Amino acid sequence: MSSFNDLIAFQRETQALGQVAGRLGWDQETMMPRAAAPQRAEEMAAMESVLHARRGDARVAAWIADIDATSLEQAGQAQLREIKRGYERSQKVPVELASQLARVTSQAQGIWAQARADEDVAAFLPILKEVVALRREEGAALADGGDLYDALLEDYEPYTAASEIADIFDAMRPRLVALRAACLEAEAPPALQGHFPEAAQIALSHKLAGAFGYSFNNGRIDKAVHPFSSGSGLDVRITTRVDEADPFNCFYSTIHEVGHACYEQGISSDYLLTPLGRGASMGVHESQSRIYENQLGRGRAFTSWLYKEMRDAFGDFGIASAKDFYRAVNRVKQGYIRTEADEVQYNLHVMLRFGLERALMAGDLVVDDLEAAWNDRFKSDFGYGVDKPSNGLLQDVHWSVGLFGYFPTYSLGNVYAGCLNAAMRAALSGLDDDLAKGDTSAATGWLRENLQQHGGLRKPADTITHAAGGAVSAAPLLDYLELKFSEIYGL
Repeated sequence: MSSFNDLIAFQRETQALGQVAGRLGWDQETMMPRAAAPQRAEEMAAMESVLHARRGDARVAAWIADIDATSLEQAGQAQLREIKRGYERSQKVPVELASQLARVTSQAQGIWAQARADEDVAAFLPILKEVVALRREEGAALADGGDLYDALLEDYEPYTAASEIADIFDAMRPRLVALRAACLEAEAPPALQGHFPEAAQIALSHKLAGAFGYSFNNGRIDKAVHPFSSGSGLDVRITTRVDEADPFNCFYSTIHEVGHACYEQGISSDYLLTPLGRGASMGVHESQSRIYENQLGRGRAFTSWLYKEMRDAFGDFGIASAKDFYRAVNRVKQGYIRTEADEVQYNLHVMLRFGLERALMAGDLVVDDLEAAWNDRFKSDFGYGVDKPSNGLLQDVHWSVGLFGYFPTYSLGNVYAGCLNAAMRAALSGLDDDLAKGDTSAATGWLRENLQQHGGLRKPADTITHAAGGAVSAAPLLDYLELKFSEIYGL
């Protein structure tokens, strides 16, 4: 067992350095002076060089070869599985390429943010071309002659092929399109009216985070252009954003990121700073953020509690009852922004991006044509045109930082959340009575016990199957959406 112990000790140091690199990214999004971007790019590149060297260290291969996997318990076998997978991938990517990717994506992030503020696509395209070229180069190195996109997808949803995800999306699309059309043709629920000061929004967002079990002893909330969660183990931070005309943007961004953060905070301490001490995949991660935000946070029971909290914080905002507030929270309306989309339309936004980035990685679409392709696909899917770049190609940070293969995990997470919600509801009687009091502990406790504490112990689909007690299927999500929105809209 000496080789296994040596391997895990080495891995803990590597994971610790990875957390330091992640903290640099968090700081860049929240606190870093704007003019520091060129230096931060060099810092990120230097950290990536160190991490890449450790991931491909020859001692890792020697330790792996010396370990008899059959002598290990389940957790040890899973640790070995994930370390071996990471080592084999790192061996395929030259350190110079890994370092250059870190450098360019750090630069691209700042350029994207400024281009988005200026509504200037042309200012972003040159650096995006560099990112796409580097990621295609990385994908080719990883794919060994196979599909580039599948090779990149492995970073976010391992053991899954893009073709499998495409099949799920193709099956979902007709029912989503039909439900969207029916909702938009029906009478719209009321909308919020008034001004919602930032300070009051931030205060209530902290209360919401606590209500969903987020530990402030091990975390904090800051503001960012694009909300995100960062870190794992004992230091898990989230961000949110504020629009004083739309408090739902802040509140549901917060609940969403708390779902991610509580997953990380809920993983067994036995796995701290090891490959199992993080989410099984981004799709599984997204299942937690989406079930917190939607099935729990946007449900009738919890919104009745949130309605009272908002009345206390903001006074009258044009909604006369908890029933109307529930309908307002779940209002289906035309819009451009993925993160602000309702549950019915959200997955259509993801499918758009999934198709475009697969085409980019395959070489079937070039960056110069990306905006036109985005706008054409959006008009086809949603029935109206994009009005400005920040509502179109420039709205998401993901491509600027090279996250090709990440987008489909959002909708895969919704599918996973549908499975989990059905199982959780079957297991917990009286859940809505608790949620109506702002008490999510039964739901979040069930998720922690059945999924979160296990971290990366199982492969992604197996993680969901273990927690939900059945095979992954889009049917529970679609059934849930049709039932919920048929009731809200009287369909």
